Amino acid sequence: MKLCEKIKELVAIGASITANCQPCLQSHVEKALKFGASPDEVAAAIEVGNRVRKGAAAKMDAFSSRVVVPGAPVSAEVVLSGNGCDFLGP
Repeated sequence: MKLCEKIKELVAIGASITANCQPCLQSHVEKALKFGASPDEVAAAIEVGNRVRKGAAAKMDAFSSRVVVPGAPVSAEVVLSGNGCDFLGP
């Protein structure tokens, strides 16, 4: 199965967001529009990319909080708290 250029660029928009690549995103948005994507299709691709990025970040946050580093202190002191997050000090 072959994908048309428009669909390839819409996929690249989502990939650009998950890669946190601003120049890539700008380039792929321009190309998607050039290949006939509508503004609504571009917005939908951006939304999907944002959801994937946020989901992956949440999973990494949960995973990294369970990683045990040999020799590291078992608990750390909360030095700053806000927006539902605690920032730990040494």
